[in-house]
Amino acid sequence: MKPNLDDKTNTVVTIGTFDGVHIGHQKIIQRLIEVGNNKGLTPTILTFFPHPRMVLQKDADIKLLNTLDEKKQILEQFGLKNLVVKKFTKEFSRLTAQEFVETVLVKQLNAKHVIIGYDHHFGRNRTANIDDLRAFGKQYNFEVEEITAQDINDVAVSSTKIRTALFEGEIQTANSYLGYPFVITGAVVKGKGLGRTINFPTANIAISENYKLIPKQGVYVIKSTINKEIIFGMMNIGTNPTVNGKTQTVEVNFFNFNENIYDKILTIEILERLRNEEKFESVDVLKQQLLKDKINALKFINNHAQ
Repeated sequence: MKPNLDDKTNTVVTIGTFDGVHIGHQKIIQRLIEVGNNKGLTPTILTFFPHPRMVLQKDADIKLLNTLDEKKQILEQFGLKNLVVKKFTKEFSRLTAQEFVETVLVKQLNAKHVIIGYDHHFGRNRTANIDDLRAFGKQYNFEVEEITAQDINDVAVSSTKIRTALFEGEIQTANSYLGYPFVITGAVVKGKGLGRTINFPTANIAISENYKLIPKQGVYVIKSTINKEIIFGMMNIGTNPTVNGKTQTVEVNFFNFNENIYDKILTIEILERLRNEEKFESVDVLKQQLLKDKINALKFINNHAQ
């Protein structure tokens, strides 16, 4: 990935936040790569960070499906190697449409072909549209290709729908819209050690990006790749109410795995939701429930995830 604007090759560009890189986005990426191959242009996504809403609406508590690093990794898996991340500031938001086209698309990206959604608006106060972009294309010598409403609606998916599904614990719905399992990434840190005392040792995952969406509290089936080996397990998102916990944690119990992974950065793929988090009358009752959860998780893994 190239997180800068210095490359002087000619490009085919699309613009957007691409949060989630869902199946609708994947259609655009396929088209981007196709045009790049046909015309000898470098397929490039121009994205912005922080998310514009974080900058322009100070009270916007938007939660994103991907961290920037997760987005880069997912795009690479879909064959897109050139992600250009433009720092979004209030000053940048004040560029007129023409200034944006000239300084970013033309001078910095050498865009020769721009692919844009039918409802895309850009420039100061988002006043410019596809017709304006076509006019700029004639002026600055790049082609403009519109992704039609029908093309987008054929895939009736949006990042907002996926966020809603995850907040409601509908992980299968979210994953079907994404086209791959939703992931969270974080470092393994020391917890209170309760899990070890009841034979369910857990890896506590610390997610440093406070804008990252964490799904609804509950118990989930997960998998991760550790030292190039796929390891399955179950994960609890919640406050551990049985022991009167107050702060939310993300804890993973890996099956058939007993290595020291403190400080390792892990990417956790969430496959299925088993149940809500509950407050049990004792730690013993909690342990009995965890044994049932493990049986249900293994059943799911054997039927769906191998």
